[in-house]
Amino acid sequence: MQASTYRAASRRLLTQATLELAGGDTRQASEKGWGAAAQMVKAVAHQQGWRHSSHAMLYQAVDRLVQMTGDPEIFDLFGIAGHLHINFYENWATNANVERGLHSVQLLLDKLEPLLR
Repeated sequence: MQASTYRAASRRLLTQATLELAGGDTRQASEKGWGAAAQMVKAVAHQQGWRHSSHAMLYQAVDRLVQMTGDPEIFDLFGIAGHLHINFYENWATNANVERGLHSVQLLLDKLEPLLR
């Protein structure tokens, strides 16, 4: 996939997450929120020539992004997306938790998208 394909998937997933949450499905909203974050990290990693085919590689890419930008909030926001991923399996988060998590994903996407050419 090209970086632009990952970016488009990221934005589409965040929109879907918002719709799922509005419909009361916190599990699907959570997983799509995670997917949005992961796809945007993949977009930047792909452009940089970094490997990104596993969860571990995504976290390594996030570390590199923090170093590259000097913005440690990228790590924090991606961690929140990771909690959304966990919620897909555990289903413990409230609607408000997921809503805040999706807001954090939006912030992450807004930080990473300008890094794409």
